[in-house]
Formats: sequence, C-alpha cells, structure tokens
Amino acid sequence: MLRKDPPCGGRGGLAPFVAISYLACPAAYLHGIDPPPRRSTEKARLMPSIISVSHLSKTYDTGFKALKDVNLDIRKGEIFALLGPNGAGKTTLISIICGIVNPGEGTVTAGGHDIVHDYRAARALIGLVPQELTITPFETVFHTVSFTRGLFNKPKDPAYVEKVLRQLTLWDKKDAQIITLSGGMKRRVMIAKALSHEPQILFLDEPTAGVDVELRREMWDVVRGLRESGVTVILTTHYIEEAEEMADRVGVINKGEIVLVEEKADLMRKLGRKVLSLQLHEPLAAIPESLAGHDLQLAEEGSTLVYAYDTQGERTGITRLLADLAAAGIRFRDLQTSETSLEDIFVNLVRNGQ
Repeated sequence: MLRKDPPCGGRGGLAPFVAISYLACPAAYLHGIDPPPRRSTEKARLMPSIISVSHLSKTYDTGFKALKDVNLDIRKGEIFALLGPNGAGKTTLISIICGIVNPGEGTVTAGGHDIVHDYRAARALIGLVPQELTITPFETVFHTVSFTRGLFNKPKDPAYVEKVLRQLTLWDKKDAQIITLSGGMKRRVMIAKALSHEPQILFLDEPTAGVDVELRREMWDVVRGLRESGVTVILTTHYIEEAEEMADRVGVINKGEIVLVEEKADLMRKLGRKVLSLQLHEPLAAIPESLAGHDLQLAEEGSTLVYAYDTQGERTGITRLLADLAAAGIRFRDLQTSETSLEDIFVNLVRNGQ
C-alpha cells in the first residue's frame, strides 16, 4: 500500500524511499507494442496538461527560499527538459510533485489529482528515478526490479522484467549482486526499477550521470520510445546536448524561479544566432575603422574574423560585410557558419539573470 511519506531534510535531497519509484500506468513500448506515429509539434501543443503547477513556493526551515511562485504546465506525452544550475530548485520542484517534499504555498496536480488532498491517486501516476543511487546492495538485479513491481500490487511478470533489463542492456547481469556493479550499471538498475511499474509519468533526475556516451544514447532511445507510447517524461540534466537531442520543450529554472518555458525549436529560432567565421589570408592586428559598424571580433591570433548575425532579421548584413572587406583589401581563403547551441542560450539566460 502506498503511504504518505515525510518530507526530506532541509537540503531538498531525496529520502531513501524514493528508490521505490511511484509508477502505475502502462508503457506499451516496453511490451513490444508498436508505438503510434510521432506527433507533429502543432498536435503536441494541443495535448492537455498532465502536470499543473500553480503559484508554487517553498521555503525551508532555515529560511532558504528554494522556489518562488513557480507556474508550470507539462503536457501529456511530451519530453520536457528542466535545465538549471546547481541549487536552482530543480530537485526541490521534482520532489514536491512526487510527494517527497511538502509544498509550501500553491497547488500541484498530477492527472487532475491534487498531490496533497488526493495524494494516493497522484502518486500512483508518477515515477521517479532520483539522482542518488539508493539500491539494496546485496540484492540481485532481477530480484530488486521484480520486488519493486510487486510493491505496487502488480502481478508477477518475469517476461516483462526481462524485457526491461534487456532494453537497458542489463540482462547479462540479472543474477549479479548490485554491490558488484559499476556506477553506470547501478544507474541503469534505478531506471529499470522505474520502468518495472510501467509508468505514465516518469521523472528522470540526472538520468545519465556517470554513464558512458554509448549507453547514454541507448537510454535516449528508450526515453523516446516511452514518449511515443504516451508516457510523459520530465528530465533534469547537466548535459545540455541531452536536452537538445531529446526534448520537445525546454524549461529553465534559476534561483527558484522559472526563467522561460519554450518549444525547443522555437527557443533555438528566437534566441539562437548564427556565426560567420572568415579565415583570412593575412592575420590582422586590429579590425580596421572601415569595418567598425559590423560588430566583428578577431580570433585565433587575428587569423579569423568572426561575425554574428540574427537569422530572423530582415537582412543579415553579410552581403555588405563582404563588399566592405573587398573595399578594405582584406582577403579570406575560407568561410563557415555555425549556429548557437542550446548550451549557449542556457548560459546566457542564467548569466543575465533573466
């Protein structure tokens, strides 16, 4: 039976009970059922909210205000990436939604169920893979995943547990004690425990921390498959490329406040900029006065001229720049363009405190 858990300590860390992820809904993907066709961005925007956070604030006994009037809606069936620096409030927000930390002011609903007044129904919809590796060290992999399934009154299903372990490349370790596994494998066991309950809403708090690059990409495929089967996935990550690769929408939290929530593609289009790099025939000691109006920078000891421009503007200014370079007698032997990454956008948002 599910029980209401006490709040965790003042740091906002997760209690050991979190290792038993709160999951109770089907994931057809892991049963081998073909997923539905991938939804378009426009269709995704029309999906109803499955998690709704309204005017949520949290102040700990120490006086530290971890969250400040947070408003957030997460759509059913999307991958939502929550980004923020250390101490920004990511884990506190997730812990409140999952019922691990008591909320302060405001309301949170999951699937229409209030997490305080209807906590049993709300928790039955939510799964969490926490940052901490809280697993019984002397249990075998297969037993701990099967046991987690049973905690939610799920019938025994060895074939399903096997499929989960194979999906996470853990099947060859099914009889190994968890204490003998590497950090990356222990992380996979945590995810397997969550998937054993066939989640509809799944929180992944730094899911690929300490995991090698190849396995990280395998996990991305698993997460995409869950999304296609209708599971809502919310992940926090320090790997910005993880959000850039997988997320449908991106939210940025800083100092306990939601800075921005955007469709990933819209965010890249609105805040992203392109950079034109010109490799010069002869290095420049300084940018000539005749080019002062172009906002240029010198790089690589004067051998590269860098020009940033807005792709959404009516004019990029490139044609005029090239004409002015020719007039100034500056020749270049190669040019290339690059686009601002999500990491660049995130760093600028946090640095500017917007």
